[in-house]
Amino acid sequence: MSPIQLNTAPNKMQLKYVNIVAIGGGHGLGKVLNTFAELGSNLTGIVATTDNGGSTGKLRAENATIAWGDLRNCITHLAQSQLGSDLLNYRFKNGELDQHCLGNLIFFALEQLKVKPVEIMEIVRRLLKIESRLYPMTEQPSDLIAYSGSIVTHGEVAIDSLPNMPDRMHLTSEVTAPARALRAINNANVILLGPGSFLTSVMPALLVDDIYRAIVSSDAKVIFIDNLGVEHGACAKSTLPQRLAWLLNTCPDLKISGVLSGLHSEPLNIAGCRHLMAELSDKDVQYRHDETKLKSKLSELISAIV
Repeated sequence: MSPIQLNTAPNKMQLKYVNIVAIGGGHGLGKVLNTFAELGSNLTGIVATTDNGGSTGKLRAENATIAWGDLRNCITHLAQSQLGSDLLNYRFKNGELDQHCLGNLIFFALEQLKVKPVEIMEIVRRLLKIESRLYPMTEQPSDLIAYSGSIVTHGEVAIDSLPNMPDRMHLTSEVTAPARALRAINNANVILLGPGSFLTSVMPALLVDDIYRAIVSSDAKVIFIDNLGVEHGACAKSTLPQRLAWLLNTCPDLKISGVLSGLHSEPLNIAGCRHLMAELSDKDVQYRHDETKLKSKLSELISAIV
């Protein structure tokens, strides 16, 4: 495990060296990866692969493949080439390819050529001159399934539309995590969960038993980053304490050492957990994190708990 070094200045602490693994999906994880991109190879993203909507959903409806959309989104946040990022995000209009993203199709085509998803990410990472690592939570297709009493809800899109939090969630099949993702967790000083859709971006990787056990066995400090805006669907009526209680009920061996949230979140009472509330909003879009503020406050939180 790499040592953590912090540069200190009056009233300010800033990360210099830290080995971070960030877990999530889509825009939230992309924001975190972009925030800490300067860490290079000391930054690893582990990405949810259970989405069944949009372009990804169309591919998955007819093929046994993982969800590529969040991986594409995250890798374009890290890309040094604007053209490369725009190319992967290019979305077709009209015809048989309507609403498909070119990046999703490229990744799927490489998979059909017998290239494993982890290797696909390595190929694209090198092409776009990205130092940080990015791995799918699993290379095997699987979906989310939620249980609310006797009601069973299948798939991310349907789960995101639930009116209330489900009792529990599982993956539809037992899958394994890539060995490289597990090594990254074992070498981490800090593991970040979120921000992003709580049930469908943060939770999926934690439902992979290999990943959950690796986190529990790791010496890394786990930090949960709460969303700034109110989520739609199942989480809309839940408070921060309720979401974390749900998380710890699902993952009872998980220890949360720190929580970063906006100024207006509810206070927490979790033994051994430091809760930092701060002004984190982007000036133009209040429900999005400002990267400078996010980096500053996460650095402060990390220095306080490590």
